[in-house]
Amino acid sequence: MIIHLIGTARESDIPAIQMVRNAVRENRLSDPSRVTDQDVKTFLFDRGKGWVALVENNVVGFAIGDLQDANIWALFVLPEYEGNGIGRALHDRMVDWMFDQGLDSIWLSTDPGTRAETFYLRAGWQETGITPSGEIRFERRM
Repeated sequence: MIIHLIGTARESDIPAIQMVRNAVRENRLSDPSRVTDQDVKTFLFDRGKGWVALVENNVVGFAIGDLQDANIWALFVLPEYEGNGIGRALHDRMVDWMFDQGLDSIWLSTDPGTRAETFYLRAGWQETGITPSGEIRFERRM
């Protein structure tokens, strides 16, 4: 499998980003219309930066970091590509970039009891509590 990470997601990647987001098994949006193409565009170009993972020129994963809130806004990989290091490669690229921008602490939240929870713990994140919506809040310091 040939994986190529693009430094910055392009506006033309938004339909594929939405397709990946809506194809995941965990942390699925109950209403996919809650995250619009305009939301993705805003987080990619106004609030932060995003990356896509390509396999044979197809987007199979993406990550978006939000500098405004020092938050991991999204990190998703198509289910059939999980377990191949794609999520970790996207994660590491995004986290390094966020710290390179001067942040000393970043956070995210995810559902408890998921593979994502295990992924973030293995990647060095520290659990800091539960959000009002019942998600686990994680934090990582530089």
